[in-house]
Amino acid sequence: MKLVDFALTLHADMKRMKNFVASIVTLCLLTGCAKEFNAVYKSSDYDYKYEYAKECFARGKYTSAITLLEELVTILKGSDNGQECLYMLAMAEFCNADYETASSYFKKYYQSYPKGTYAEMASYYVGESLYQSTPEPRLDQSQTVNAISAFQEYLDIFPEALMKSQAQQRLFALQDKLVKKELLSAQLYYNLGTYFGNCTSGGSNYEACIITAQNALKDYPYSSMREDFSLLIMKSKFELAEQSVVEKRLDRFRDAEDECYGFINEFPDSKDRSVAEKYIAKCKKITGKEENN
Repeated sequence: MKLVDFALTLHADMKRMKNFVASIVTLCLLTGCAKEFNAVYKSSDYDYKYEYAKECFARGKYTSAITLLEELVTILKGSDNGQECLYMLAMAEFCNADYETASSYFKKYYQSYPKGTYAEMASYYVGESLYQSTPEPRLDQSQTVNAISAFQEYLDIFPEALMKSQAQQRLFALQDKLVKKELLSAQLYYNLGTYFGNCTSGGSNYEACIITAQNALKDYPYSSMREDFSLLIMKSKFELAEQSVVEKRLDRFRDAEDECYGFINEFPDSKDRSVAEKYIAKCKKITGKEENN
């Protein structure tokens, strides 16, 4: 074997041995920690157990902290450490990304200690926990509505709150999620177009799109998605006019034409202005002909 090859082989062997030793050391440490935790868990010295739980929390071992605090929170209720124990349990669940459980513990803290040391932060984290668990806009938004209520309650109770700015930002973000949900619903109706399989109670998808978008504009008049809703209303009114029966045709084309002018007036620099202008030209061919007759 060449000297270079021998040196490389020796280096590789030493590296494997170093990794093996490191693995053994890590395993021993984990085993030692597990034995230590089990000893603490079985202990009836609650003061020691509580201090150990606090150390686990401080070191980011949230699962271990939660296991101990879930037992201690009942035992320490009414004691000097009762408040801190419940709040720490809630925060450990939050840091462990179990936001639903965290929210319930934060709410429990605030209900149990409305004037407690951590009352303001617990109230904020009720909303924050719900915020973190809200789904994407396409899904059911019940949790989003709950999060909005929680943040509004926080701001009502603590008008000069430490987390006021963050709570307000969360409210805007949550509202945008509700608006996005409505926009997706309106867009879906528009995309369904002439399909009548879902219109078991009469009407049409274009009418459903118009109603959904108009209601959203009433509920969220200052939304950044206002132009998107207005565009869907304009396009739906034009499509509805195109497919109208004779007796409704003129009125619907007039309505579509007015909507197009309204869109241009409100959004003169819109990238979709050309769509509105194209619709106006088509509407005039109908409205102009009918009126001349």
